[in-house]
Amino acid sequence: MTTHLPPARPGAAPTPPASDENQLMAERRDKLTALRQQGVAFPNDFKPSHRAGEVAQEHGASSAEALEAQPIAVSVAGRMMLKRVMGKACFATIQDATGRIQLYITQDQVGEQVLAAFKHWDLGDIVACQGTLFRTKTGELSIKAASVRLLVKSLRPLPDKFHGMTDQEQKYRQRYVDLITDEAARQRFVARSKAVSSIRQFMVDHGFLEVETPMLHPIPGGANAKPFVTHHNALDQEMFLRIAPELYLKRLLVGGFERVFEVNRNFRNEGISVRHNPEFTMMEFYAAYWTHHDLMDFTELLLRHAAQHATGSTQLSYSGRSVNFQEPFARMTVSQALVRYAQLTADQAADAKVLHAALKAQGEEPPAHWSVAELQFALFEAVVESQLWEPTFIVDYPVEVSPLARASDGQPQITERFELFITGREVANGFSELNDPEDQAARFAAQARNKEAGDEEAMYFDADYIRALEYGMPPAGGCGIGIDRLVMLLTDSPSIRDVILFPALRREH
Repeated sequence: MTTHLPPARPGAAPTPPASDENQLMAERRDKLTALRQQGVAFPNDFKPSHRAGEVAQEHGASSAEALEAQPIAVSVAGRMMLKRVMGKACFATIQDATGRIQLYITQDQVGEQVLAAFKHWDLGDIVACQGTLFRTKTGELSIKAASVRLLVKSLRPLPDKFHGMTDQEQKYRQRYVDLITDEAARQRFVARSKAVSSIRQFMVDHGFLEVETPMLHPIPGGANAKPFVTHHNALDQEMFLRIAPELYLKRLLVGGFERVFEVNRNFRNEGISVRHNPEFTMMEFYAAYWTHHDLMDFTELLLRHAAQHATGSTQLSYSGRSVNFQEPFARMTVSQALVRYAQLTADQAADAKVLHAALKAQGEEPPAHWSVAELQFALFEAVVESQLWEPTFIVDYPVEVSPLARASDGQPQITERFELFITGREVANGFSELNDPEDQAARFAAQARNKEAGDEEAMYFDADYIRALEYGMPPAGGCGIGIDRLVMLLTDSPSIRDVILFPALRREH
């Protein structure tokens, strides 16, 4: 059927200014109107039997002679990314989820009417093609089209094929266009999927049960953070988007599930930065009869496994510097880290006056009542954390900043807790779990007092969780891993927004 459309615009024009773009969109809408007048404008009766990347992989080594001697029929569909019109023959390159392949469209094969219609199709249109494989004179594997069809008319022009989207916020806001035009963006999210899939499989292979716990909580808990608040109309009560699944996962330990994990969203009503998004993905896991030492051993193996499956290597590169996942991860206490990275002696690292002065030198004014452990932790965050490039476990955190962790039997002022830092960022946090209901109730009460004093991130008193502990929770260890930050590292991405398909952005005006 002949398609009567406006004259084709020659070549593949770059993204025009807004006024020109409006003109191009008007022309494309005119073409769509013509299509509607001729029948179904958006058909849904074509099913491709082949994919571009798979065709290239299977037949990429076939010679021109072999393809001519034994023709291979293929059927593909994809978005038209390149187009070259040459009289009675045209070339087009289409892109599907697996890659690109070139089409060769001639009047002899598809007919005069179809070729005339094709010349009016635009870059960005989704087209279907059936034909046979061959090699062009330049040796490119291509499809000699026996038929071509327009499946979807694109109304908006794609960005300049040579430069793509250059505005970073636009890439985040219109991720669908970013994915069309930027192969690196697509591969980033493929790597993310591979990493998450490999983590899930690793957990299952080690006897963990994947579970789902509530996103809406009557009491926020499991972390020190400011929650998002909403209202449930039917229950007529205030609810909170979860800041962490921890307390529900530990309830499952009470219930008898000895190894559980969950990969899902957390929500924290806090700032946005290259490392923070208000909605982010965590993997938390809990194992009965494990200590924080078992957790560190396991987490190291898990991350090495994820790196290998997502990138094909345990030797990574981030911001131009190497990161080695193959070697054993370093381990040191907060005090040892201060000695190594803050140029303190062991005696100075235990001296409250020295620590206080060091914090003041960093522009911080610590409260006078802070213990040595709290001062050490604050100085660690201010000076040391950003210097931990290679994977490093920091252990022995003070009780005051670890309200859910088990205190050390030998040193009750510290907890059996660790944090894993890589490239200067916290990637994981874990500890031997506090399973003493009276101790936990006392810590909740202290947190509640802090909240009453104005600390919006302090925890609530969760009476039901205390009731669960009173039934008895086995000794256990638990760990949370920031999936987004891990993927940033695996894909050498500078911002967390680069690894979240649709990051939080201010509303468009």
